[in-house]
Amino acid sequence: MPGCDGPSALGLDPYRVYLLILARLQLGGRARAKLDTSDLVQVTLLKAHQQRNLFRGRSKAEVEAWPRRILAGTLADAFRHEHRAKRDVAMERSLEAALEQSSGRLLAWLAANSLSPSQKAVRNENLLHMVNAMAQLPEAQREAVMLHYLQRLPLSEVAERLGRSPAAIAGLMQRGLKAMRKLMPDVE
Repeated sequence: MPGCDGPSALGLDPYRVYLLILARLQLGGRARAKLDTSDLVQVTLLKAHQQRNLFRGRSKAEVEAWPRRILAGTLADAFRHEHRAKRDVAMERSLEAALEQSSGRLLAWLAANSLSPSQKAVRNENLLHMVNAMAQLPEAQREAVMLHYLQRLPLSEVAERLGRSPAAIAGLMQRGLKAMRKLMPDVE
């Protein structure tokens, strides 16, 4: 878009937290210890700014998909750098598909089957509120909620990954969801 002044002009700043959540979903514990999701999102938004003249999207869906594609490439670059591997287009496509799937799971929390354009706009607004609320949770609660509800891992696997008992994970998720509801009183 000629004349754009970066992510703000494209309306990408509200997606910063959304991209953070998506990046965290894609990075396992080991990878997250080596790679900083905030840095990856910052690089993604910088690339979006640098490539703003190449962006041809018109719809809100295209604006939402564009930073996800850039994030997929950024994650692939980071993985390659970590493993000193050559470019793997299949891995980039796989990451892009995984990000799309994670994004779809977030939307599925809020979506109904056939929505009008105004309902879709409300759903997208609710998605951003939900992601922002999730980002405000304490780390353990956020991880438990993300792994169980967004990655659809069973409680026992979430417990194993986080090194806690299933009862402790259930408590974390319950407190996390309760806190999110308080942070999003107008969202059902």
